[in-house]
Amino acid sequence: MIPRATYRIQFHRDFPFDAAVPLAGYLKSLGVSHLYASPIGTARSGSTHGYDVVDATTINPELGGEDGFRALAAALKAEGLGIILDIVPNHMAVGGADNRWWMDVLEHGPDSAFARFFDIDWDAGKLLAPFLGTGYGEALRSGALALEADGSAVMAHGTHRFPLRPEDRAALAGEADLATRYDGHTPEGAERLHALLERQHYRLAWWRTAADEINWRRFFDITELAGLRVEEQAVFDAVHVLPLRLYREGLIDGVRVDHVDGLADPGGYCRRLRAALEAQREGPAYLIVEKILAAGEPLPTDWQTDGTSGYDFMNHVAGLLHDPAGEAPLTRYWHELSGRPADFLEEEHAARIEILERTFPGQLDAVADAFHRIARADLATRDITRGMIRRGLAAILVQFTAYRSYGGQSLDDRLGRAAAAAKEAVRPSETAVIDQLVAWMQGGQAQDATRRFEQLSAPLAAKSVEDTAFYRYGRLLSRTDVGFDADRFSLSPAEFAETVQARAAAYPHAMLTTATHDHKRGQDVRARLAVLSEMPELWIETATRWGELSIAEGIDAGDCYQVLQTLVGACPFVLDDPEGFAERVVQWSQKALREAKLRSSWTLPDEAYEARIADFVRNFLRSAELRRELTDFVDQIGPAGAVNGIVQAVLRSTLPGVPDCYQGTDFWDFSLVDPDNRRPVDYAARQNDTAGDWRTGQIKQTAIAECLALKSTDASFTRVDATGARAENLFTFRVNDLLVVVPIRCAPAVRGDLSLDPAWWGDTKVHDFRVDQMLANKPYALIR
Repeated sequence: MIPRATYRIQFHRDFPFDAAVPLAGYLKSLGVSHLYASPIGTARSGSTHGYDVVDATTINPELGGEDGFRALAAALKAEGLGIILDIVPNHMAVGGADNRWWMDVLEHGPDSAFARFFDIDWDAGKLLAPFLGTGYGEALRSGALALEADGSAVMAHGTHRFPLRPEDRAALAGEADLATRYDGHTPEGAERLHALLERQHYRLAWWRTAADEINWRRFFDITELAGLRVEEQAVFDAVHVLPLRLYREGLIDGVRVDHVDGLADPGGYCRRLRAALEAQREGPAYLIVEKILAAGEPLPTDWQTDGTSGYDFMNHVAGLLHDPAGEAPLTRYWHELSGRPADFLEEEHAARIEILERTFPGQLDAVADAFHRIARADLATRDITRGMIRRGLAAILVQFTAYRSYGGQSLDDRLGRAAAAAKEAVRPSETAVIDQLVAWMQGGQAQDATRRFEQLSAPLAAKSVEDTAFYRYGRLLSRTDVGFDADRFSLSPAEFAETVQARAAAYPHAMLTTATHDHKRGQDVRARLAVLSEMPELWIETATRWGELSIAEGIDAGDCYQVLQTLVGACPFVLDDPEGFAERVVQWSQKALREAKLRSSWTLPDEAYEARIADFVRNFLRSAELRRELTDFVDQIGPAGAVNGIVQAVLRSTLPGVPDCYQGTDFWDFSLVDPDNRRPVDYAARQNDTAGDWRTGQIKQTAIAECLALKSTDASFTRVDATGARAENLFTFRVNDLLVVVPIRCAPAVRGDLSLDPAWWGDTKVHDFRVDQMLANKPYALIR
């Protein structure tokens, strides 16, 4: 059941299961063995992604329900294809009125059968419900809080339902004219409604209170996604009843686990899940995890997974495409232009400090409280104050360079190195506190406190690095994407080969991807921007000329530079809809500005500044002269970018592992961050056999199909050395008996039809094969 190759499809109301049924034959012809499905559990109505599950036990009726899924599985099976399913064990959608488990918790509090399903600290008092759009007092008096006519619940803003305790419902049943008596518009009504709410198991609050006072774990900082305690057997069983049943019935062949680092014990969870899957039917299940690995961080082998979902490969293959010669001039230009740090690690460190206190102060307090209880229980440590512990924890967290440790342990002592760096940042008198914190975490006697620390370090990394620093650091946007090591500009062929060998040895069936539903820019945007690393002087000259236009507009130079990179990277080969393209870039720019949190943010948007950026984008593309300059520049670098795009597709499809093709990326992928990367796909065009110009993307599709036709699930990898003048501009290797040759960093040799200038290769050879002949017709060679 190990996939040969997967094709990821995002299911939603406008693309349900029956829309994918006609694609079964096409996927087979592409060389895919499995459809890789987004989450299918019942999600919040209208969900475009499926990660906001409200009922994990049933298949989403908006997608076609059980019958629709079975029909899809049958259509795929008829073509010899299976399904890999994305599952969401870390969290569920809450708020609203559609999650039965959450409603029961609100109604019955700690006595609810589902009270331990969610990661709620009941010792801290009532469950904080920060779902109000304004302060509690104003919401009460304005009528935003209204008692339902039957006295069963209070509605907030007409959206969020808060059921009342059974005893309060019973008491209200004897009252008449509830709407008038509990109308917050009158002083008497507001007083009665407030008294009623004060008796509940929850406390309604303004959404801004969440960061400081929330007493339950969220997915990152999203209040409408509540963390689950899947480490509890009852919760595990309830959350996995659907995927286990589908696996037992042969409707799926494996799962991808979303955000495994959010769980209390990722390793224990993965081992339990594998055992549960393999108890359903004979044979090994395919099990991969969404895990962002820090630089040099290995995935623990004792988790018993088949590897990650591929962010690590996406990072490494992108690094291979970048020319190290471009690092110094582009870094210098970015620093001088923007005034931001030249060193990404400095940008990351500042973001960690800011986000810890801005987004997670309440969660940090809870971790400090947990360790302080341990300190007070021992005579030797009872004088370590909560303040000392909180400062020590903060110092470790901002120095920690991975998502988390595991039970205080890590294979490369990352926690110990973070602690050593933290001791340089705290008062000399408090360095011993950091030593004590590490000793507690690694000693095993502080399991709950350590769990809380780890479930804070993961969202801190995501929000400070992926969702803040990556949007602030604009040296070259092709090196700041999900799971990337932004401090690393490029990888040499030898370094890339080492990553391939290490992955193949430990996880021969790990997923290899170059695009996901979470990427910040499409794989071919990154491939084109990588070309700029080969011609930094030309790009700097061009960007400087274009950037001068932003001075009068009152736009920050760094923001302008990131916009210009986006225009160049995402511009279609044929810009026949400049207005539509402008709106896509404007949508991206708003999200980029708010995630960066420098001149706007989600919590306090500066709409005037965002409008100036939007005007700059629109005016740039409305100017005939500037639009011509843009398209001329894209015509100049576009062929080399296309070669890069084909190269990374070939590498993904031939190297050891399970290659995944994200929906639509079998053609060119010039998408931007979501929701742009989830736009409808023109599958009719992809199934059209009529030969087209390379700009259509068919050349990339052909390369993928050609490689997958030769793909084996069991592959050995050996790097092959090239010789001659351009040996460093090749990556060559054998997979079993297949010799693969691809060009890298070869922009000067790429011609307008994607052919490579034979003279540029000189005497370069692979074994006895001349490279100018091997790559005469297409930018890759497959030789058996």
